[in-house]
Amino acid sequence: MNQLFIGREKEQQQLKEYLNSEQSEFIAIYGRRRVGKTFLIQKVIGSDYAFYVAGMNKVSMRIQLKNFMQGIQKKQPEVPVAKTWLDAFVALENYLETLPEGRKIVFIDEMPWMDSPRSNFISGLEHFWNSWASWRDDIKLIVCGSATSWIINNLIKNRGGLHNRVTHKIPVKPFTLRECQLYFDAKGFRLSTKQIAECYMVLGGVPFYLSKMNKGESVAQNIDRLIFAEDGELHDEFQSLYDSLYKNAANHIKIVTALATKGQGLTRKEIVGKTNLADNGKFSLMLEELESCGFIRSYEPFLMETGKDVGRNSADRKSSDTLYQLVDSFTLFYFQVLKKAGAHDSHYWSNNQNSHVFSTWSGLSFEMLCLNHAEQIKNALGISGITANVFSWYGKGSLRSAQIDMLIDRADRTINICEMKFWNRPYAMSAKDEADIERKVSTFIETTNTDKNVIVTMITTKGIEQNEHSGCVQREITLDELFC
Repeated sequence: MNQLFIGREKEQQQLKEYLNSEQSEFIAIYGRRRVGKTFLIQKVIGSDYAFYVAGMNKVSMRIQLKNFMQGIQKKQPEVPVAKTWLDAFVALENYLETLPEGRKIVFIDEMPWMDSPRSNFISGLEHFWNSWASWRDDIKLIVCGSATSWIINNLIKNRGGLHNRVTHKIPVKPFTLRECQLYFDAKGFRLSTKQIAECYMVLGGVPFYLSKMNKGESVAQNIDRLIFAEDGELHDEFQSLYDSLYKNAANHIKIVTALATKGQGLTRKEIVGKTNLADNGKFSLMLEELESCGFIRSYEPFLMETGKDVGRNSADRKSSDTLYQLVDSFTLFYFQVLKKAGAHDSHYWSNNQNSHVFSTWSGLSFEMLCLNHAEQIKNALGISGITANVFSWYGKGSLRSAQIDMLIDRADRTINICEMKFWNRPYAMSAKDEADIERKVSTFIETTNTDKNVIVTMITTKGIEQNEHSGCVQREITLDELFC
């Protein structure tokens, strides 16, 4: 295999370990579309599989079964096409039993697509594993899918016959900034950390998107060609992305559309109010599905009462307090820029690098980048081994209100109040910046009544220029430190 493969060391090691065990394994590998799940598996197993099939999108059960059986018929042409999934999996059992001793890797890609309505696919899979494969020590079943919520709800959290049957799960996430840098370096790009960050802030570290970048073009030119050109490969990706993951994507899109209106996030009640969706179990499932795919995150708002912490695990917290926040860079770019730009300028991004559109988007997107690299920020602060929760916060004091986009509440009774600035050069603090920080800190202390040590932390692309207003910042973190 000559294709470039970057990162995923942990995932590769895990998969190799499971495949080399002395028992049968049921391994679920999941992650959003285009993130490189299949590529990871192919890298590890190569052609060492006994059976491989990939589900087909939006086809009938009959065609799915025919596609599945063709994988067996290549080895056993006399086997007829099965009419049910139970028969199909029994045919797979019979075929595998004819193979020599040794591990037998069964790789079923895009499994969620096989589960068409009223197909009883799960029943067939359940019978294959429970009544045959799990009794052996040589079957390595790898299942994969972009519909992360399907994998989680139907396999990992299954409450029926497959309950606790998945022996291992491997989530595959988008690249970090460090992995993006490794990828671009290996491909011969000469990009600065700021340019890589700009690319990440649009494409979100999704390997397939990165693979479409051309090293002979600037970042802005690449974005224009891929997204703003009418025939760009990612021009219609937003709709395709959600349609590929959810059978009825319109309501999922309503939710992310609502969340795109407020960077800090919305409560469940606020989302219902903005979308007019029914507040029921289906709505809960949609939130779970969006979160499992990495489009949104949920968190409890930071709150302190009479100096006592009220954290995530407190029995006093109510689910109505939970905030849902849009954290997917590509989705954010769609709402902040692409949807507003229209389709009339194929060079829109290149022409708007110094515009208000760019500055507004980059400020919000950089905050999301920092949020998605919270672990790297903790490392930079030297607190990687200390329990710490990341929040956004909004509060009203006696005279004023304040919003903090990133707050790190640490177990060592310290709170980092983080300000983020995406800038072309060292950031020069102004009198207004200093006043804004002092207002936020004083309002936060007054409102929460905290007695913890508060450290104002500035996260910038190239550091802070020391001047008469920079003394309000106690800790600096630069973009380069997020690449570690």
